[in-house]
Amino acid sequence: MVAILDRNDEWHGACVEALSSLRLPFATTAAVLAELFHLVGDDPHGPSSAWAFLRSGAVVLAPVEERDLPHLESLMKRYADRPMDFADATLVHIAERESLTTVFTTDHDDFETYRIGKRGRFRIVPSRQRS
Repeated sequence: MVAILDRNDEWHGACVEALSSLRLPFATTAAVLAELFHLVGDDPHGPSSAWAFLRSGAVVLAPVEERDLPHLESLMKRYADRPMDFADATLVHIAERESLTTVFTTDHDDFETYRIGKRGRFRIVPSRQRS
């Protein structure tokens, strides 16, 4: 989402293009939104742009509840060598819970490693950029 909002981000064009190919709205979690607002916070227009994007209807908030915490802890332990952060754990969790296979992220290194269930791979959008 940061790359969509920041025209100077190296991933901006690829993310805007990819967004047009996805079925909207896409699901995210409060943990991911916390990261979003942290990352855009230094830009004077960042928070208002993030709010406008969220209000656009492109995103829905998937609930993560107290009963989900043991699974999130298990995921973070499983991928401790990465290490998996809490926001990523919530995305893998909702993918498993909601039978989702596509993830909208520029974090290819991590999401190429994470699995849906024991073996399922994520389809990562946008594709990895060539250097």
